[in-house]
Amino acid sequence: MNEQLHVHSDECRYSCYKNRGERSYPYEVSNRAFNHQSSLIRHQCTHSSKRSCICDVCNKTFSQKSDLKRHQRIHSGERPYTCEVCSKAFSQKSHLITHQSIHSHEHPYNCEVCSKGFSDKRKLIKHNRKHSGERPYACEVCSKAFYHKISLIKHEHLHSGERPYACEVCSKTFSDKSSLIRHQRIHSSERPYACEVCSKAFHDKSNLIQHQRIHSREHPYACEVCSKAFSLKNTLIKHQHTHSGERPYACGVCNKSFSHLSTLTTHQRIHSGERPYTCVVCSKAFSRKSSLKTHLRIHNGECPFTCDVCNKAFSDKSSFIKHRRIHSCERPYNCAVCSKAFSQKSYLLQHQHIHSGVRPHACAVCSKAFIRKSHLIKHQHIHNSE
Repeated sequence: MNEQLHVHSDECRYSCYKNRGERSYPYEVSNRAFNHQSSLIRHQCTHSSKRSCICDVCNKTFSQKSDLKRHQRIHSGERPYTCEVCSKAFSQKSHLITHQSIHSHEHPYNCEVCSKGFSDKRKLIKHNRKHSGERPYACEVCSKAFYHKISLIKHEHLHSGERPYACEVCSKTFSDKSSLIRHQRIHSSERPYACEVCSKAFHDKSNLIQHQRIHSREHPYACEVCSKAFSLKNTLIKHQHTHSGERPYACGVCNKSFSHLSTLTTHQRIHSGERPYTCVVCSKAFSRKSSLKTHLRIHNGECPFTCDVCNKAFSDKSSFIKHRRIHSCERPYNCAVCSKAFSQKSYLLQHQHIHSGVRPHACAVCSKAFIRKSHLIKHQHIHNSE
């Protein structure tokens, strides 16, 4: 009964220290304290070099038999603790208890800085590092530091080249298990994360969070130079290159340079003709994943971008942005010669042909050239009527 009272009072009676003979000296080993003496004894084994329990599969050693037993479930796949609500199973009881808070919506641990709530104390401790800036896990190779140990382990695979997790379907390998689990959803078509507003489902939670900003119009990442805000951090990083002018990635074919490797990779498909993204409905292929995503909305009828002035809906963001300029009368593209302004970049490019004299659209029949493609199409009717 007394031990139960100490659990609720947060009083920790057993501290980690070294014993010398019959006397106890206040020489602390780890500054950790425990509610139960048994927990202290188990903890003190971590300071001792004695690790007598050996895994017969991977030879990893443990100081306690119970720790070895839990570890062996990694190899056996045993998950003896099952959630009564959703039937999800776990290898450790503590993981089940943490999971059950999802159903109860209980978040007893709150951050003192931002008041964010957490279901277990470990998550709160990890979260607090974002405010304190503490990064206790450093890479021995490049000294890069991380908030979480698992992030360091993932990072270390970059140096070792180790990719121990392989997909059983396509044999693709990954450096961490979470990436493999996300990848496997491509094959299983599992989309466990659903938007509460429009019911759209996603393979992983980060994509859902990004999607929800469409509805909330949240733009948490702001440029320190021009104050322009973005919904995604990587979009902000790309934008920042417009101020620095840095373009470290050059195309080996045409020498055009880019600020990001991903943009260069996409550009190179112009030269190679590669179109790796194929529509499962009509088999049309695209060089960019985003283009395929926009195209799929033709088939499913999805129009996630809605004008708050006239309620007109659009399937892609670029069309939505262009449309809003009708209401705002914004004309962000200016001619360097005559200062005439345009609402779309394509209109400016067409206009500049007037000053340069370039006529890029030539008739295949009579070779007459035009500034605009629409003028060429009208001209071609003359030949079609003959």
